[in-house]
Amino acid sequence: MRATPRDRRHAFYRSRASALSGEQSMSAIVSVVGLGRMGSALARAFLKAGITTHVWNRSPDKAAALASQGAILAPSVAAAAAAADIVVVCVSTYADSDRLFRVPEVAAALRGKLIVQLSSGSPNQAREQALWAAGNGTSYLDGAIMATPDFIGQPGGTVLYSGPRALFDAHRPVLLALGGNPQFVGEDVGHASALDLSLLGQMWGALFGQFQAAAICQAEGIALDLFEEHRLAFQPVVEGAVVDLVTRIRDRRFAADVQTLASLDVHYGAFGLLLQLCSERGLHDLVPRAQDSLFRKAIEAGHRQDDFAAIAQFMR
Repeated sequence: MRATPRDRRHAFYRSRASALSGEQSMSAIVSVVGLGRMGSALARAFLKAGITTHVWNRSPDKAAALASQGAILAPSVAAAAAAADIVVVCVSTYADSDRLFRVPEVAAALRGKLIVQLSSGSPNQAREQALWAAGNGTSYLDGAIMATPDFIGQPGGTVLYSGPRALFDAHRPVLLALGGNPQFVGEDVGHASALDLSLLGQMWGALFGQFQAAAICQAEGIALDLFEEHRLAFQPVVEGAVVDLVTRIRDRRFAADVQTLASLDVHYGAFGLLLQLCSERGLHDLVPRAQDSLFRKAIEAGHRQDDFAAIAQFMR
């Protein structure tokens, strides 16, 4: 049976990780490319862990600020790549990363090294990055930082990683410098980005919901301190509903049963009052109108008496 390109890529990663696993990982030299607030925090964390760290940034002043803390300033991206075993990139987008790395001098310097991509990108962009890296003879891990810069290097600092498990395991001692909770989330290199976006999607849902809640309170003359007091009291109910929803979606249990917390019909009755209040008070209703369209799709398909989780079937 002929080996596929994917098989060959995985074999390359396994052989590269095996060669590196016998080394003392903490003796690895790191270069950090991109020194915004997050990139600078990454570099400081490596330095604090005693790891030799080279840095490069398009604006040299940010790199210079780290020199007093022990960082070695690289005059170019190619020099940063040539000096390191592990190149951590944290720029705005994968497209920005491509513009820095996909030039002959830098690509040559990256051969035989490990790229840890911590810029912002989509799952398919991560997969394309990994293909380019493999074709260049470069190892690749994709990462998603689930923290603000102040959490970097702290015990609870979490970074998600996806790609070859052997690479993650071989370099985990170095990755620990960025936070005490490095998490491997799958061999599919797109999974760190996908999980990041799923978690952010829920976060944005909560934040936009807070905009709606604050607008209602302000329109009705309710102090936001009072809202916050009751939000905290209501939080266990919300969390329980979320846990129930995740379980039902996983198990595809969309019909109402004895564990159903509230049917779609009960939810929609209360939801209609939210739309009514928005109309009466002149509140922006774009977000609830979008939610209303999903309610209606499920109801029109005959799920009015089913569990609220039935809406999950209409998200594609």
